[in-house]
Amino acid sequence: MTDPERREGREGTANHGVPRREEKKAQSRRRILEAARDAFFRDGFMAANLDEVAQQAGVAKGTLYRYFESKAELYVAVLAHNGQIFEQKMRETVVPELDPFDQIRRTGRFYFDHWMRNRDYFEIFWAIENQAVIGELPAGVLEEVTKLWESCLQLLADVVAEGVDRGDFVTCDPWEVANLLWTLANGLIQTEKSSTRRRLRRRPLESAFEDAVEIVLRGLARRPEEHPPPRPR
Repeated sequence: MTDPERREGREGTANHGVPRREEKKAQSRRRILEAARDAFFRDGFMAANLDEVAQQAGVAKGTLYRYFESKAELYVAVLAHNGQIFEQKMRETVVPELDPFDQIRRTGRFYFDHWMRNRDYFEIFWAIENQAVIGELPAGVLEEVTKLWESCLQLLADVVAEGVDRGDFVTCDPWEVANLLWTLANGLIQTEKSSTRRRLRRRPLESAFEDAVEIVLRGLARRPEEHPPPRPR
C-alpha cells in the first residue's frame, strides 16, 4: 500500500469516527429516555430510581448525568419527547374540508380518546406544573415544554380564526378561545381523579366532555338565535 493510500485510509477512519460517535450518543440518549419513561410512568417522579434507569438503559449513572443534569431535566425530556408525538397526532386531526364547528368537535374527540388510551402520560404531563414536587426547573427546560403547549394551542386557535374569517363564529380572540377550550377539557378530565368530583359531575365523563364542547360552540356561533349544526350521532 502506498503512503497516499495509507493516509486516505486513516482519513476515512477519522471522517467516519465522528458520525459513529454521534450515532452512539443518540442511541444512548434514546435508551435513557425509554428507560426513564418506564420508571416515571410506573413509579411517578419522586419514587423513580435513576440507578435503575441507568441499569435498564445499559449506561453508567455518570453517563446518564452527562446527558441530563438532574432528575427533573430528564423528566421534562421524557415529556417533551412524547409531547412531540402528541402534537403530530393532533395536527393529523385537521381536515381542510371540515367546517370549523366539526373541526373543533373532531379535535376535541381526539384529545379525549388520546387521554383514555394514555392516562399515565397525562398524569406525568400535568405534574410539570407542580415544581414544589419536582424541584425548580431551568428556564430553558420549561421553555421547551411551553413551546409544545403553545404549538398545540395554536392549531386550535387557527381553527377558531378560520371560523371568524368565514363568518361562522362571532368576532373573538382565537387564542383566548383556544386556551379556554384547552383548560375546560383538562379540568373535566381531572375530575376523574376524585370520587367527589366525579359524583358532583353526575354524568359520564364522555357525555360531559361533549356537552362542554357544544356549549362553547353555541357561544361562538355567529347569531345567538342560531345553533351550530348538530353533532353527528
